Amino acid sequence: MSLPTNSGGAALDAVGAVPLAVVERSGFPESQHLGAAAVVAADGSVLSVRGDADALIYPRSALKPFQTIAALRAGLALDAEGLTIVTSSHVGDPVHVDAVRAVLAAVGAEEADLLTPAAWPSSRRASDELVRTGGGPTRIAMNCSGNHAGMIGASIALGLPVADYLDPASPVHALAAEVIAEYGGGDPVRPGTDGCGGPVWAIPVVALARGYAALFAEHLALAAAIRANPVLIEGEGTATTRAVAALGVVAKAGAEGVWCAVAPDGTAVAVKVLDGSHRAAAAIAVSLLAQAGSIDAAEPFLADQSLTVLGGGQPVGRIRVLV
Repeated sequence: MSLPTNSGGAALDAVGAVPLAVVERSGFPESQHLGAAAVVAADGSVLSVRGDADALIYPRSALKPFQTIAALRAGLALDAEGLTIVTSSHVGDPVHVDAVRAVLAAVGAEEADLLTPAAWPSSRRASDELVRTGGGPTRIAMNCSGNHAGMIGASIALGLPVADYLDPASPVHALAAEVIAEYGGGDPVRPGTDGCGGPVWAIPVVALARGYAALFAEHLALAAAIRANPVLIEGEGTATTRAVAALGVVAKAGAEGVWCAVAPDGTAVAVKVLDGSHRAAAAIAVSLLAQAGSIDAAEPFLADQSLTVLGGGQPVGRIRVLV
């Protein structure tokens, strides 16, 4: 099928977006989430699109699998837990902090080498425990600390100064851009700075889906590691961890409403919710994979209470996927 064209490689906007989900309260459509999505087969051929799949987006942390492969090419060696945590956007539970520390120790680095912004864990349980024990925000609790540990390890493997690992001119980031181009089928553009201080590039939605299909088809150890460690890729109870554990997909979220997954048969999906909301992105992507016939048992995932709209503490509506 032909793809809609966004002339000049412009960013996804309201003109190129379509309704992907609706928030219903007491039978009334209260809000809508607009965006774009693409589903591709294992060979990269396009199965379906919603909205302008050629429009550019910042995938944010959904680029981490490409950065992990770049780190491996730099010479970083990782076991299954290490592969998962350097690809993760974790919630800062002790299991995540311990895994990041293990990667740092293995490459001969220290927690003080991390240049992530100090943050509270996004896990309520871990945050409450820090408050109880008199702790506070730390660099390692920030959700990208595993990704940064991977950059540090790659820098050490290349013989580069650890202190310079966030330098945009670092060969580590040039490798990452090469990996994105290789698997996505086109050069990433508009290099910028992510929320954690690391690099980010813009690519089309359809290129992101193709990149996931191609990367995880070739790098089976990374796919197997994420499937074997669903809690490490994000955190207990989160949409990404639940999808990996329940549906057998390899999935990764990105900030500002990005969510990507590869089904066991190699079909891949990439979703960008234009308003940046996360609450519907995973459900949209899972629905698209189910429509493609690539996953079974999607109904329990889509019936999760996180999609319930409450009124006075009681269910009064639902976030309903429109795709």
